[in-house]
Amino acid sequence: MTSTRSKKLCLAQQPDADEMLSRDAFALLVGMLLDQQIPMERAFAGPVAIAQRMDGPFDPSTVAAYDPDGFVEVVAGPPAVHRFPTAMAARIQTLAKHLDEEYGGNASAVWADVKSGDDLLARLSALPGFGAQKAKIFVALLGKQLKVRPRGWREASEPYGEDGAYKSVADVIDVASLVKVRQFKQEQQVEKRVVARPLRQTRNS
Repeated sequence: MTSTRSKKLCLAQQPDADEMLSRDAFALLVGMLLDQQIPMERAFAGPVAIAQRMDGPFDPSTVAAYDPDGFVEVVAGPPAVHRFPTAMAARIQTLAKHLDEEYGGNASAVWADVKSGDDLLARLSALPGFGAQKAKIFVALLGKQLKVRPRGWREASEPYGEDGAYKSVADVIDVASLVKVRQFKQEQQVEKRVVARPLRQTRNS
């Protein structure tokens, strides 16, 4: 397994899951991949559940070569790792194949030798399943919690690199910070609905 070489993370709020995220870069990337349309702590608990269920080690090479139908069963559980287990199983395997082919199966190599925040953001954005927002959040997570801080990392991760903010998983270090991040996300959703309402009224008028 590829180590993150850092402190204990508290993203899943579960000891075994967080221990794995803290030492395994591939697990951390998979957790980030799963972090959509489900609670973030459930997403980051996914890698340890997958590792416990599958045959063989949880690494990019093994996951990439895993029988697709068998891997869907692993992700589907029960309990399911994600609300869309079939789609997410395919995405995890696609990510694993990319890491296997481009980085020799060493997930931490994605950020090990980066020279700038823009370089790091570009590498993460190139990962299957990592859109612009997800890539920026992961840059912030690496910088804030794992001390991966190439030149310009805060600027590359804007607005998630802001010090003292509670905007994303990058800012979750305990239960209290998780609550603050969840509150921020809820407020963002309310603002989006308020903005969208007059737009719909204008279109219908």
